[in-house]
Amino acid sequence: MSIAKYIKEIGRGKEGARSLSRAQAADLFGQVLDGAVTDLEIGAFCLAMRIKGETSLEMAGFLDATYARMQRVPAGPTPLVVIPSYNGARKLPVLTPLLALLLSREGLPVLVHGAASESTRVFTSGVLEALDIPAATAIGPISGGSVVFAPTALLCPGLQRLLEVRRVVGLRNPAHSLVKLMNPGAGTSLIVSSYTHPEYAVSMGATFELMGSNAMLLRGTEGEAVADPRRVPRIELFLQGQRQTVQDALTGPLAVLPELPRDIDPATTAAYIRAVLAGTSPLPDPIATQVAHIVRADKQLREKQA
Repeated sequence: MSIAKYIKEIGRGKEGARSLSRAQAADLFGQVLDGAVTDLEIGAFCLAMRIKGETSLEMAGFLDATYARMQRVPAGPTPLVVIPSYNGARKLPVLTPLLALLLSREGLPVLVHGAASESTRVFTSGVLEALDIPAATAIGPISGGSVVFAPTALLCPGLQRLLEVRRVVGLRNPAHSLVKLMNPGAGTSLIVSSYTHPEYAVSMGATFELMGSNAMLLRGTEGEAVADPRRVPRIELFLQGQRQTVQDALTGPLAVLPELPRDIDPATTAAYIRAVLAGTSPLPDPIATQVAHIVRADKQLREKQA
């Protein structure tokens, strides 16, 4: 098998490239995930898509191929909150584990999935391990009030291989967009996702609409899905693909900034999270508001299920 015919279409440069249909994108991505193509073809695919950019139809096809090969979390009696975590921390502590634990304290089942794509950042997996939440070694049901971290390699090994291309090429590829859009749950889920650059907000929103997703989208902390503790972000909610704005952004930082740990290593971040959960350190308002929005969205989904 070969994806050469597709590379000829998408690899004609930014102006001359042609977008793939959803079925073509699914066929191409399926071959990549199955390891049925050469490293040279994978490199060509990644660079061509980097130059051209992905359409929502192409992303839908990539998701179709991924779901056909993914180990999915069994459906439970209540919606599953899904938090992708792939960016990690560079300057601020990665507080995605805090968001997950706050949601579990509300009785929600929470799945965090991710992979460490760079060696210079602190990732959620390390902080969760410092909080005595090791990575899962098998996929199973997630009960309400629980947090599970699933490595990407466990959900879909082929997707993990594609993410690792970044270590060689130095550029993001469609897999880095896809992991923030995908729903590893077999039942009703709410994806809490984020973007770093405004153009990704447009493309991600269009894909959520096309896929009929239940999702919450915001510009989080350094690309992570947790709200920046220093700012009030715009938050959009998608219920079965229908978009609504549930929070408008406020310009500039908060009048009173929260005290965050200066060090961002896993142990220090875990200690801060424990202090917030214990009430000895204040919970930053933007994160508290984000939790409230997610809880309300979860209630809406439960009512639709009833």
